[in-house]
Amino acid sequence: MMAWHGGTPRGIGAGRLGYRYRVRRMLLTIAALGALLMAAQVATAQDPVSTTPTTTEPVPAPPPEPQPTPPTPTTPTQPKPVAPPSPVAPPNPKVSWAGRLLVVATARAMPSPGGKPLRLLQPIAPLGAGPVWLQVRGVKVVAGVRWVKVLMPVRPNGSTGWVRASDMVFRPIELRVVIDTGDRKLHLYRGMRKLRSFPIAVGEPKTPTPVGTFAVAEVIPTGDPKAFLGPIVMPLTAFSNVLNEFAGGNGRVAIHGTSMPELIGKPVSHGCIRMRNADIMRLTRLVRAGTPVVIRN
Repeated sequence: MMAWHGGTPRGIGAGRLGYRYRVRRMLLTIAALGALLMAAQVATAQDPVSTTPTTTEPVPAPPPEPQPTPPTPTTPTQPKPVAPPSPVAPPNPKVSWAGRLLVVATARAMPSPGGKPLRLLQPIAPLGAGPVWLQVRGVKVVAGVRWVKVLMPVRPNGSTGWVRASDMVFRPIELRVVIDTGDRKLHLYRGMRKLRSFPIAVGEPKTPTPVGTFAVAEVIPTGDPKAFLGPIVMPLTAFSNVLNEFAGGNGRVAIHGTSMPELIGKPVSHGCIRMRNADIMRLTRLVRAGTPVVIRN
């Protein structure tokens, strides 16, 4: 049974008040817990745990780049002058010497400034306008001066004269040419070894090829392989013994090519030695001015 107090059921009011009280306490508890949580979050935010070490190792500075060392000044080395070769002996079957004239030189009968002058030798060749190379036939030193005996391209055949060695430069020659007029063959030797043999035409009986010891005086390309003399003419220090003049020249004997190869092997020339054009081209790849030439029967 219920009792009334001031128009409000007592039981109902007391029940409502108890319910409100419990709700209020619950809300206060929840509020307090929220405040605690918020305080914890704030504290955590103000004092975070750092995983990065508080001290760091100093980073070493990169080493300085090496500076290029300036080159040490040096004095340029001058090459030592090389003395030109000098002839050491007269020609022999293994080697001979040729000397190129550097200036106009006086050939003398004796190796001495007081020797009889024989002729002036020019440094420019008269036919091909190239350098003059003379075969050396002997060497002498007189009063400290070296003289060389040279084979001159003048009449009579075999003429020699003495020239100061200082007027020339020299080169050794290991080749030699031997011409057999009887067999009509030209042989090329290096030392004692025969390298090649070529058929040739020689002087006819009325104008024979002179025999003796000579040298190649010049090597002259004609510029016309079809010319009568062929592509190459090699004047010798030899002159015809029977012709003082031929075709406007002074009877000089030469080795040369030919426009009539069918006459090779025959005695048909005025004293010159004719070769097939292909053969003389092969020969002049090796033979130079100053090369000894022996002509024999």
